[in-house]
Amino acid sequence: MIHFKIIKKLQSASGEMTLDLDFRIKEKEFVTLYGASGSGKTTTLQILSGLIRPDEGFIKVNNNAWLDTKSKINLPPQKRKIGYVFQDYALFPNMTVRENLTFALEKGQDKTIVDDLLQTMELVSLQHQKPHQLSGGQQQRVALARALVRKPDILLLDEPLSAIDIEMRLKLQDYLLQAHKKYNLTTILVSHDIGEIYKLSDQVIIIENGSINKKGTPSEVFSSHSNSGKFQFIGEILKIEKENFIYIVSVLIGTNIVKVIAMEEEIQNLSIGGKIVVSSKAFNPILSKLS
Repeated sequence: MIHFKIIKKLQSASGEMTLDLDFRIKEKEFVTLYGASGSGKTTTLQILSGLIRPDEGFIKVNNNAWLDTKSKINLPPQKRKIGYVFQDYALFPNMTVRENLTFALEKGQDKTIVDDLLQTMELVSLQHQKPHQLSGGQQQRVALARALVRKPDILLLDEPLSAIDIEMRLKLQDYLLQAHKKYNLTTILVSHDIGEIYKLSDQVIIIENGSINKKGTPSEVFSSHSNSGKFQFIGEILKIEKENFIYIVSVLIGTNIVKVIAMEEEIQNLSIGGKIVVSSKAFNPILSKLS
């Protein structure tokens, strides 16, 4: 269990902002922080990891104080059992894949974890390559493996897949889920991709101007109303065309384009580029705008 309660004054693009958060995360949960750029998501990860100190507050992990400004407790990053994956990978360019992982080992730690992670992330055939010889997706898998070398309790992911094409992103999402479950992690992700959030997350915390606006399951926080359909997919609207008395909505779901028939009242709040839920009830597709 993580109990995170802090206050931190920040400078944002629109001026001074106060990050004022109080939330709890259960052990082994996969939680996403969602919100506009500058809302405080990355700063939240940095405070949790010990890279930034808040003005006041506390962080308790399984009832152990990692931070308590009143008691002057502030564990350094190396004493917090955290793995951190950055958006820019931050790999050592002069080291091979294996060397990047080995460098992250603690003194006296069993080195077999390196071989296990190379297998899990399907990096065995690339272990002697250096970062510049790898694709973006391969580098991100190395960064994830390196973050797991010390067997952290908590994995922090700061938009790790944002610069990767959609096909590779879908594959890397599978690697993230596999690692989350295999290593019994509590995972906190920063993401702007609603489809990714639906696929990965147990809970979502929406941060707006430094405060929690909403929290709950992806369906609870994003859907304008709950659906009880037999299936649900998240998609992006590519086109809305009128044909006689109906509308044809072209929706990108993953790498596929699906065309859905909709009535005029269903498309009132829809727009090109918007995210929607495509669900089915009695074989009739239902479109629901995502907030």
